[in-house]
Amino acid sequence: MSQMLVYMTVPGLDEARKIASHLVENRLCACVNTLPGMSSVYRWQGQVCHAEEVVMIAKTTQDRLESLIRAVKSLHSYECPCIVSWPITSGFSPFLQWIQEETTI
Repeated sequence: MSQMLVYMTVPGLDEARKIASHLVENRLCACVNTLPGMSSVYRWQGQVCHAEEVVMIAKTTQDRLESLIRAVKSLHSYECPCIVSWPITSGFSPFLQWIQEETTI
């Protein structure tokens, strides 16, 4: 199996909900957790910035990853959004199977 976790950040909860709904409705992922209230410090265009953001964690598969990234990029308000992924190497088998089933078209 090739399940993945995708970590993303967005500037607010409305944008997170919009992106999450699109991803799940289009079977690009099985689930998205949204975690508001994250504080970020980062360098952008030569300046140190401070921002409140929302973390998003999507459960998907390797097969759906590129489509998910394209969809997030098209809906995201940032010029260069944080979208990173890593493989799920183990876990509760029924849950991993559910991810697989929910992302199959």
